[in-house]
Amino acid sequence: MPRPSRAHEKRGELVAAARQALLDRGLLDLRLRDVADQAAMSTGSVLYYFPTLGDLLYEVQREAIERFCVDREEAARRELDPRRRLVVTIRAGLPTGPDDELCRLIYELGAYARRDAAYAAQHIRLCERQVALYTSVLEAGAATGVFDLTRDATTIARALVSLEDGLGLHITQAVPTFTVPQAEAILLAYAADTTRCRLEA
Repeated sequence: MPRPSRAHEKRGELVAAARQALLDRGLLDLRLRDVADQAAMSTGSVLYYFPTLGDLLYEVQREAIERFCVDREEAARRELDPRRRLVVTIRAGLPTGPDDELCRLIYELGAYARRDAAYAAQHIRLCERQVALYTSVLEAGAATGVFDLTRDATTIARALVSLEDGLGLHITQAVPTFTVPQAEAILLAYAADTTRCRLEA
């Protein structure tokens, strides 16, 4: 009887190893050898499962984006009050600090998105998913009379996503420009202005 294939398990182990190597070294200094060492495998074995380092990092990016989106959507879903839901959605979109794993991975791999269509497509999906989440929160609040939107919900949602992306990048720099509370306050102020609703963290 043939032995069951462990390819799926091995690929998962390599994605985990690449994720950690990326966090340890950063994208600019990352080599295939770093991933192989992290996984306690040869570089040839890594290439057996992933033809290139780029293919492997694509899986790291895909998993990081999915985890980020699911965590954020679940956080918003747990809140019934429109004000609290918007505040929670804002908070869940920002890094928790310079060492936030998911945000660091997404920002690091953004360098590939500038020159690789497949990586760019993942970032576009990430953006649109966040816009859709904000839009649903804003529309629900407007429908119940809690929010009085100054613009259509999608326009406000796109602005919020753009703001949090820029602020998040500053938070995860080697020397952060903004603290997390400062970034959150900026987003809450914009959200309060565009919903004509008092929002507090």
